[in-house]
Amino acid sequence: MRTMVTGGAGFIGSSLVERLLAEGHEVDVVDDLSTGSLANLAGARIAAGRALTIHQLDIRLPETADLIVRRRPSVLFHLAAQVDLGISVAEPVLEAEVNVIASLRVLEGARAAGTDRVVFAASASVYGESDPGDLPLRESHPHRPLSTYGVSKQAVIDYLVAYRELYALEFSALVLANVYGPRQVPRGGTGVVAIFAEALASGTPVTIFGDGHQTRDYVFVDDVVDAFARAATKGGGLVCNIGTGHETSVNALYRTMAAVAGARAPARHEPARPAELLRSSLDSSRAALHLGWRPWTTLEEGTAAVLEAARARQHAPAASEPKTGRR
Repeated sequence: MRTMVTGGAGFIGSSLVERLLAEGHEVDVVDDLSTGSLANLAGARIAAGRALTIHQLDIRLPETADLIVRRRPSVLFHLAAQVDLGISVAEPVLEAEVNVIASLRVLEGARAAGTDRVVFAASASVYGESDPGDLPLRESHPHRPLSTYGVSKQAVIDYLVAYRELYALEFSALVLANVYGPRQVPRGGTGVVAIFAEALASGTPVTIFGDGHQTRDYVFVDDVVDAFARAATKGGGLVCNIGTGHETSVNALYRTMAAVAGARAPARHEPARPAELLRSSLDSSRAALHLGWRPWTTLEEGTAAVLEAARARQHAPAASEPKTGRR
């Protein structure tokens, strides 16, 4: 089967590309490499041969739809997005261009190409703040995003529903909890596990914004990739939560990672950031029922893998990034 992954050079997308190739699919990666890296695809490029094609392209451009029509993927995994918290607050128009307008170009391309299904990476931010008694949240919980990022993700879900009704373009939307993994790079205040790992690996102080009692649902990248692979053929027309269902405070996360790293220094605290949710966790019962999916990686196992990768990066010689993403 021919597949396409937008954002395929990112830390989630590149792991998905490896999974798809391992299952025998042909894969087109679309990525402008602004945040993704060809280094994430190094192993895939060596092993895949002609089964992998990489296109360096900004999905905001009209050429995006043309590329999709030309390559005609049966399943299109749409992961490309603007996720930098600083940009989200400071430049909401830019965020809308990347997360909403560009997504429409992707959908238009998929419609014209006769794509069977679009699998979309949504975010727990679509729910906004919730009553602690409602946690973990189910998909039936009202979607009331409080951030422009959450608004942009909800808008794409709404478009997916409309495209299914109007044009019979099937979709599966995965509402992701806080995904973490070895290839995640700290950027723009996102990726607290990666941020902590880089600091612990280098022996520098760890900063926690706010009192650290805010909670998140941390789910490992390999588990998330498994959900994407299953959604290629299951869960049509559904929005499915992908999380562990467990709340972990930022303070508890730091204690877990510090113990794995053998660090004893306490974290320092700075003022909380604007528009940050206080508590979050997702009920993934629907994914279990319709995708046959459940998470399996413990927080200790997952964070240990991230710490190992952070240490390896800090001891690796610097390498220049290839200037082209097409092969």
